Amino acid sequence: MTIRDLEIFVAVAEKGKIGTAAKKLYISQPTVSHAISQIEEEYHVKLFERLSRKLYITEVGKEFLNYARHILANFHEMEHYLHHASKQICIHIGASLTVGSFFLGNIISKFEEKNPRIRIRVYVDNSKNIIQKIIDGTLDIAIIEGFVNSKDIIATEVYQDEMVLICGKNHPFASKKSIHLSDLKDKDCVLREEGSGTRDFLINLTEGRGIPIVKKWICHSSDSIINVVAAGQGISMLSKSLLIHQDNVVQIPIEDFSLYRSFKIIYHKDKYISSALKKLIAAVIKLFNSAYKTQI
Repeated sequence: MTIRDLEIFVAVAEKGKIGTAAKKLYISQPTVSHAISQIEEEYHVKLFERLSRKLYITEVGKEFLNYARHILANFHEMEHYLHHASKQICIHIGASLTVGSFFLGNIISKFEEKNPRIRIRVYVDNSKNIIQKIIDGTLDIAIIEGFVNSKDIIATEVYQDEMVLICGKNHPFASKKSIHLSDLKDKDCVLREEGSGTRDFLINLTEGRGIPIVKKWICHSSDSIINVVAAGQGISMLSKSLLIHQDNVVQIPIEDFSLYRSFKIIYHKDKYISSALKKLIAAVIKLFNSAYKTQI
């Protein structure tokens, strides 16, 4: 099996049609069909079901697709490195929204000052989407605050982030010195979208312990959450670091729970860790420890 065979298989899997894949790759339909048939015959597997002139990827095909994408990502990364070895190295790093909006900017700036030949490209999204891009091989490494359940990902804890409960100044909680977790029962809440580590933290803290909440607002940014909470539309939970310059919401301690979550560096278990990538990982860990006084 060749790299070209993998490219053909991925194109067919993504496009769903032999003809469309052939056009994308600028080759003939028989060439595409032959490559798929050869893989199936050589390994005695079925990659696609052919029903009513349509292709449906099999479970084996789906698993093979993950491998193929990862292998191609590494291959193209290797080619990119060789083409640009005498110039600059480029690393693609992902970050969940909390990490990307507050922590990562300073870390990358300091790293680039000391390593001018290494270019950094950053992609910020919710934890779920970042994890998927690590699995697909689109990103080299990432820093997220969400849970990682994939067996294909290596996760290293780098920081303990304090979370706080917030409410508007006219909310009943605003006059209290502290509350208990059970006081959140049936309260209107403002949450991030599904796939967010911040959302998962609040859901697991409450509903995971049998305390139902009302998901009144769903927002895609921390700034939106703060504004909605300040307007009196409910309570929420955010990283304390995002509230340093915010005075339009009230922070309420929860007596019976310590609200911390971990930030993690993640990368694919089969990822080739180049010297440049090792240097970046070490720098991220060092800067989190020194600049943000991690408690781990």
